[in-house]
Amino acid sequence: MKNILILILSTFTGLGFSLQAQVNTEELDSIMDAWHQAAAEADAEAFFGAMAKEGVYIGTDASERWLRDELREWAKSAFERSSAWTFTPLERNWHYLSADVLIGDELLDTWMGPCRSTMVLKKVDGKWLIYHYQLSVTVPNDRIEEFKALLYD
Repeated sequence: MKNILILILSTFTGLGFSLQAQVNTEELDSIMDAWHQAAAEADAEAFFGAMAKEGVYIGTDASERWLRDELREWAKSAFERSSAWTFTPLERNWHYLSADVLIGDELLDTWMGPCRSTMVLKKVDGKWLIYHYQLSVTVPNDRIEEFKALLYD
């Protein structure tokens, strides 16, 4: 019984290392960098083309939850300018869920100040697509009470 348990654990541990080895962070970073660059250059086709049709974008306002094509409509005027918005990645981390589903997080420099984002990418027909992206404005923990007073009082 002990040998079977060791075999099972070593199999799953090996699978984890195998999946991690398959994660090409340079490719994923390039995809996300190009996506952010598309927004900075107001290239709507590249920006929305990187998202799955059923992809979800959650913005910083509590009301902002869009499917890809809803976001395209909402952001139409932004993409008619020379730049829709500019988010500069300062740090990025990737974590695998399976060989074709990854989650990542970013620290971004934005016009709103530092932001965090979380994304889920899925490989479909050999191409990574953004299925979920959530953007959050950061608030230092020691300033939360001031923040709440500013917004909610």
